[in-house]
Amino acid sequence: MPKRTQPDRDTPPVIARANWFSDLRLTRHGLIVKKTGRRIGLAEITPKEFVKFCLYFAVVLVKGLYVRIMRPSGLAVWFAPDRPRPWYILWSAMTLSGVRFARTPDKANVAFYFEDTTQGDPPSAGSLSQLNASCNDISKSRVADVFTEVSGDALRLDPQAYEGQAVEKSEANGLHDGRIVHCPCKPAPGKSYQRLIDSSDGTTAFDYRTTIIGRAPRFVLVKTKPASNRFSMHNVTIVYRELAEVFTPAEIDIITRFSEAMALDWAALDVLRDAVSGRIYIVDVNKTDTGPAVDLSWRDRGRVMRAISHHFLTMIAGAAQPGVTGTASQAARTAPEPIRTGYVIETPRQV
Repeated sequence: MPKRTQPDRDTPPVIARANWFSDLRLTRHGLIVKKTGRRIGLAEITPKEFVKFCLYFAVVLVKGLYVRIMRPSGLAVWFAPDRPRPWYILWSAMTLSGVRFARTPDKANVAFYFEDTTQGDPPSAGSLSQLNASCNDISKSRVADVFTEVSGDALRLDPQAYEGQAVEKSEANGLHDGRIVHCPCKPAPGKSYQRLIDSSDGTTAFDYRTTIIGRAPRFVLVKTKPASNRFSMHNVTIVYRELAEVFTPAEIDIITRFSEAMALDWAALDVLRDAVSGRIYIVDVNKTDTGPAVDLSWRDRGRVMRAISHHFLTMIAGAAQPGVTGTASQAARTAPEPIRTGYVIETPRQV
């Protein structure tokens, strides 16, 4: 087992609460996530989706128990200031890979900055490698600016100078309040303005939710929803795709360089493909993604579970090695991908 490094003794460790329900508050309108104020009601999750999640949760628990008994990793991760709960994909990655949650940094091999906020300040991890610690701003403006630096394609705009349709949405993460506005217009406080990327065929809108592990893209969930309701959090269909089935090598390079520039050791990106130009745009970053999506088939859920457990364990094992510094392991970045022949590019006009 990799040797644990000792944290600094001067700073008392942050201990994340182990009680899941301490994060939530029950109201007559549904559950409220205390830290973010986000509501979880029938508008956010339907009874059918809740049942599907509970079934998925049970499967992960059983698989996780098997892994801990038969293939324990011997590794532990200290999450701070918060610990991912079962509705976060990171919890599934931990459970399925056989990695243990550490209560304090002196019991861990690796630290992980986890906080469901748009901007934050990672707590000290001492001498431990701390994943995601270098990415402390995922605001929409920051995402747009980094994407433009990497790709050369402008995404952010000045609503008072621009003429035409644009997308207005909150700078904060996970609010799903995007809407189309006509510019020029006066900017609203706390809002970001971006080019309208029409990723639809006129009827159906496509969203390529791309999972980043170890600062590299690993797989894609292709989501569809009505073009008239493209900003909704509810999807019509979701399917698992390998990277090369959706993106060209040049596009995979853009996504990888974006992940490096944002210092994303773990995240999910929302990638849209413009129906006219065919070019991709990274419009959102989520470091505390939930799921996996309840509308995935059980076959695709299995593929997601295998992918996240493999790449997550590789990243943690690499970061835990003595002498490894920084926030992402080289081993995770160079983890082997399946050999593929040819590329089938899925565009908004082809499913």
